[in-house]
Amino acid sequence: MRILSPVEVMSRFGKALADPTRAAVLLQLQQGPAVPSELAARIGVSRQILSNHLACLRDCGLVVGVPIGRNVRYELSDPKLAHALEDLLGTILTVEAVCRCGTPECTAEDLADDATVQEVPA
Repeated sequence: MRILSPVEVMSRFGKALADPTRAAVLLQLQQGPAVPSELAARIGVSRQILSNHLACLRDCGLVVGVPIGRNVRYELSDPKLAHALEDLLGTILTVEAVCRCGTPECTAEDLADDATVQEVPA
């Protein structure tokens, strides 16, 4: 195990947030620990898809799995992440009509349609 530089930390955090499913998982875990079956049901994805996203979040160092008997409970790897997500969600961004980042999810139509931020159900 090694300590990451601030740039590496931001890069991993950005990778995790770049996918809507992973962002939804982080927001769910911000509310507290959960087992995969609960997370999959809340987010509306299959357990296999969720498993792939949890693996990515584990590899990025953002979540940890805690064995509970035959199950694994997932939680944020550091309580400070919950506060960081809260601060991030409280930030008001002014966005350009055309996104030049090359992310498929970030299109002009999406930006025009999203006049408000929608919350993920807890």
